Amino acid sequence: MRIFHGTDNASILRGTVLTLGVFDGLHLGHQRIMEKVVDRAEAIGAVPTAITFDPHPRAVLHPENAPPLLQTLDQRLANFEFLGIEQAIVIRFDKAFAAQNAETFLHDIVHERLQAKEVYLGKGFFFGKNRGGNIVLLRKMSRELGFFADEVSEVTLRGTRISSSKIRHLLAEGRVNLVRRMLGRPYGVEGQIVHGFERGRTIGFPTANLKPQNRVIPKFGVYATATLINNEWRKSITNVGVRPTFEDETAPSIETYVFDFDGDLYGDVLRVRFLHRIRDERKFNGIEELKTQIERDTKHALLYFKRQGVNNSLEII
Repeated sequence: MRIFHGTDNASILRGTVLTLGVFDGLHLGHQRIMEKVVDRAEAIGAVPTAITFDPHPRAVLHPENAPPLLQTLDQRLANFEFLGIEQAIVIRFDKAFAAQNAETFLHDIVHERLQAKEVYLGKGFFFGKNRGGNIVLLRKMSRELGFFADEVSEVTLRGTRISSSKIRHLLAEGRVNLVRRMLGRPYGVEGQIVHGFERGRTIGFPTANLKPQNRVIPKFGVYATATLINNEWRKSITNVGVRPTFEDETAPSIETYVFDFDGDLYGDVLRVRFLHRIRDERKFNGIEELKTQIERDTKHALLYFKRQGVNNSLEII
């Protein structure tokens, strides 16, 4: 996939079918938009293109209530490529860009620079100064400028619209199974493995301590997880929290124990995906009680992996 930061690069391909948005999380609603763009681009011989913004517009305009992002920019772009997008344009969102009206953006960037043949927006998406750009304006200007424009319907689950904010809310509740259904894949974090206190090793459960790049992590607790090592998703169990049994720790951590693995992961960047919540985090009366509970947790996780379809699903996560 071709990635451009800004719209001034002379190598940007023209003759596009495109969409624009933040697309945080690339949930099923976003995926429907991408599928539309890719399908239509193939049908008319155009370049499937996504315009995204970084940082999140609310982080610039209303930083006091800006949402934490579900994905890093690199994760978002990797998902674009996986979904078939061939060209991604990352526009730095700052106050100067926010002051540009929607008509100028559509004329100068969408029409002149990208020579869009078709443009698709997610339902309810706004862009441009004072949120002046919407599907009504887009359709009006598309007729004037000579391209086709349409809105892609939203995706619902159990009668609820799938959205990034809903997914953040569910993760705060630890409801990773429902999040998985909204994303079409398990929610994952990635980060570098750093040295910890190595207490797990002393009780027979050596863990990899992940310093996550993602700002959103699930509710504190213990989860059955999948961990990517050497391009293979391996069964694991992960604790998210502050390890209250040890009163000297206050910073949240992500500790993962990978079943049947004794390699050295220090310094590696690891990806962990959350499959099933086992229990809340709680404080124990010493190491032995903690060890007994970890043994129960691992048995619980292994029983989960024995469920029909779960083990096979690790191959396609």
